[in-house]
Amino acid sequence: MNLKQYVLTALAVSALTMPWTLGVTQAAAADAAAQPAAEPAPQAVSSAAATTAKTVKADAPIKVKQAKYSLKFNAKNYTKETLKLEGQDVAFRAYRDVVYTAKPASVASESMSIFIPEAYFQKGGTVNGYTAKTAPIFLPNGVGGYMPGESKEPSASERMSGGANASLVALSKGYVVAAPAVRGRTTVGDDGKTYVGKAPALLVDYKAAVRYLRHNRHRLPAGNTDRIISDGTSAGGALSALLGATGNSKEYDAELRAVGAANERDDIFAAMAYCPITDLDHADMAYEWMFNGVNEAYQHSAPMSPLLPLKAGSMPGALKVGDAVVPLGPGPVVQGDSAAADRPDNAPVEDSSAVEMTQAERVASDQLKALFPDYVNSLGLKDRQGRALTLDEDGTGSFANYIKSVYAASAQSALDAGEDLSALDWLTIENGMVKDVDLAKYAAWATRLKAAPAFDKFDRSSAENDEFGTTDNTPRHFTGFSLTRDKEAGATMATWDDVRRMNPMYFIGQQDVTVAPHWRIRHGAKDRDTSLAVPALLALKLQDSGYDVDFASPWGKGHAGDYDLAELFDWADGICKAADTRKK
Repeated sequence: MNLKQYVLTALAVSALTMPWTLGVTQAAAADAAAQPAAEPAPQAVSSAAATTAKTVKADAPIKVKQAKYSLKFNAKNYTKETLKLEGQDVAFRAYRDVVYTAKPASVASESMSIFIPEAYFQKGGTVNGYTAKTAPIFLPNGVGGYMPGESKEPSASERMSGGANASLVALSKGYVVAAPAVRGRTTVGDDGKTYVGKAPALLVDYKAAVRYLRHNRHRLPAGNTDRIISDGTSAGGALSALLGATGNSKEYDAELRAVGAANERDDIFAAMAYCPITDLDHADMAYEWMFNGVNEAYQHSAPMSPLLPLKAGSMPGALKVGDAVVPLGPGPVVQGDSAAADRPDNAPVEDSSAVEMTQAERVASDQLKALFPDYVNSLGLKDRQGRALTLDEDGTGSFANYIKSVYAASAQSALDAGEDLSALDWLTIENGMVKDVDLAKYAAWATRLKAAPAFDKFDRSSAENDEFGTTDNTPRHFTGFSLTRDKEAGATMATWDDVRRMNPMYFIGQQDVTVAPHWRIRHGAKDRDTSLAVPALLALKLQDSGYDVDFASPWGKGHAGDYDLAELFDWADGICKAADTRKK
């Protein structure tokens, strides 16, 4: 059975053979019944299998009458700017408001800024060994929570990194920075009526930005379009991984044509992904495999709160559930003592105190955990020594041992740096060496952020449900498991094509797809926005497919990114300069 067949079968069969009523208390059932009724769908379905059968084709691309924009880069429209980095001037030229699609659904969300080191405009100018011709192109995205991503402008003071952001450091290292804005789940088109940022719009835009750069490779004053490197955190990390895994796939062609993307390649040289919220149709299983038995969750407010100004090109992500309209805009994060303090913009709200999961949520946790081994085993993964990585029915096995080894390596790095870890009961330490990891005790130490299901909520209230929503902003399910446990009449599921096109795992190894040859994936040792298993499976599948993968779980880091910029650009320089040397 191949992976697609397994997923279709698992979503349908498991959903139907594990009834929602199992173990649900009367109080929990009453709570569910008290929810507002969903607006009836045009064609309600009775099972996950039926849903799968009826949603084979993707939604038709949105057609909006709009002005056409030139895809020709204007090299004369720039400003000269300088920022300080560690006391040194970083001079560059800034080309802003560059619309990168000919027929944008949202001009503000389909524009980019391009920044080029000033040295490349001087005869023979070099930076860090790069010339105008060889300079890599750094392609950061500002996506978080699947909200619209703003252009990542160079900055000397950035909250996540604690200093200069990745764009400014990239410029100082001689990289050209191309920073696109992209549509997100709350983006409304320039017609003022239609939500145009639902899946897979953000990836379509990221691809269109790459195509624009390639279309203008002879017009750009600097930058090697064969050395494009993406970077993102959280949902932005998922976006970076998607861009890296789906290069030149024809499955996005209709949407790319609809927005007038250039007719060019969209593969990239390397992908950097911090804590990617990805593999969404299996992320609930992975989360419960890791956190099952931890029955208190720190996320019990609305996923987003409408307290901050909206981003350009967007409007509040008001979920339409029945007659109720719940605004879900970006909002502040409330931190508790148990939480890491370095969460990215638009990350789901974290409360300062935990709340017990309901009996229904505990039952779902048990059921989802039980589904995860079959998924892991369907992938046929191996470690670097060629040993099979699998799980037994109880969730133990060689894959679990591999996850232990990743956490052990992280803890060992902290020990080697002089940290005292003796109070951590989930680590077995002997003579300064980490000998074992207890995953159940780790989960209790890290704490649970999200109640079950973590991503595809039964009431369709998560950011991911909104991401898979309709153009009139009605959230949808993306797993058969949750669809068949939604008590509201008329609940629907996203199309299989859209679920598939938002998961990089389906494209690695696929014919006619150009996967990025180089990958750097990070997931903090105290990150519980998703399970470490999710980026680990991505890294292993890439590694088994012959790609260069640098995967680690940095100690002391939660759900965050761009916290190791020196190491990040050392890695990027290494792969770029090695490739340039081989080319010579």
